Amino acid sequence: MKNIEETSMEPILEIRDISKAFGGLQAISHFDLQVGSRDLVGIIGPNGAGKTTLFNMITGFIPSDSGEILFKKENITYLKPYQVVGKGIARTFQLVDLFKEMTAIENVMISCFSHRAKKHKVRVGEKPWETAMGYLEEMGLGDRFNEKVKNMAFGELRLLDIARAMATQPDILLLDEPFSGLDNENVEVLSAAIRHMHNKGQAMVIIEHRLKDLLKLVERVVCICFGEKIGEGNPKDIMCDPQVCNAYLGGRSE
Repeated sequence: MKNIEETSMEPILEIRDISKAFGGLQAISHFDLQVGSRDLVGIIGPNGAGKTTLFNMITGFIPSDSGEILFKKENITYLKPYQVVGKGIARTFQLVDLFKEMTAIENVMISCFSHRAKKHKVRVGEKPWETAMGYLEEMGLGDRFNEKVKNMAFGELRLLDIARAMATQPDILLLDEPFSGLDNENVEVLSAAIRHMHNKGQAMVIIEHRLKDLLKLVERVVCICFGEKIGEGNPKDIMCDPQVCNAYLGGRSE
């Protein structure tokens, strides 16, 4: 397991002093973050803290007002979303938005036809449907490959959304509230899938409100409040930080 010092020496993603305001609301303020090539990082904070805004800036959906976002030492601050995906950053969203009239494997195959996916094939000569099927199996959806999305359960849609993102062959995967709306059984299935991906070397950053489930997975936690980073460290230390407890948990740590 990498510690924070090692991560800062070998970052794949660097966020340097970025800020974003919407009118009079300062959504992100002078935020810094470094993520290593094999890191599993959790981001927590109360509603409206700026977590999803941060993801939107990283992935090109909204521009930052100031600061820089570097990926593999290249400035990607003002790239468009499709360009960011092409560089190797994929994400999921809080609200799953798939092609409902298409099957599970067809949804994943769409990502297999992206420029990056075609350039970074897992195995030379592998067909798009074979690649898509492989990611469905990793997510435990192999037996649902021919099911139309509109007929699938909510927990399955979460897994399918991740499979679709992974099919772009990302170097880093950003998951926005992946456990939202899931029951305990589906949380365990998704947690196992995340562990499997990370054990294979996939770098990930996860925004999540379900702290108990998140803290079982991540190596490092970053806490945001009113757009500012107020704490960063390993899960045990960050949850004992008085500032984090006051801002996020509503009380002082003992």
